[in-house]
Amino acid sequence: MASAEAQNTKKFINVPSERKKPPFSDAVLVGETLYLSGHIGLDQDNKVPADAEAEARLVMQKFETTLKTAGMGLEDLVYVQVFCSDVAHFDTWNKVYRGLFPDGKFPARAFIGSGKLLFDARFEVQGIAVKKK
Repeated sequence: MASAEAQNTKKFINVPSERKKPPFSDAVLVGETLYLSGHIGLDQDNKVPADAEAEARLVMQKFETTLKTAGMGLEDLVYVQVFCSDVAHFDTWNKVYRGLFPDGKFPARAFIGSGKLLFDARFEVQGIAVKKK
């Protein structure tokens, strides 16, 4: 019974920040599975970088920081969902994304044309990671 209980225990993951926290957790860990909320790439001034590549790097840095806060890394990702306000940024996204997985072991992924995103972001990323035993 204790094992089943541990698998259903939720741990709420939030990266420390001086900004006012929106009403959701950065991620929730249930058992060994981490569910990452949507992340966007805002700079220190709560602005989206002018350059799409810089924004892609920033959003993935924030994603990786959330993973690290949960005791995981990019290698633990099993699924990533990318929402993009304009699919013309597909190649730019892939350029940054490929660099994060130099061994070519990519998680399953969806890249979805979404229309307008909050803060006029180009990208919003959410995912699922599984902690290695």
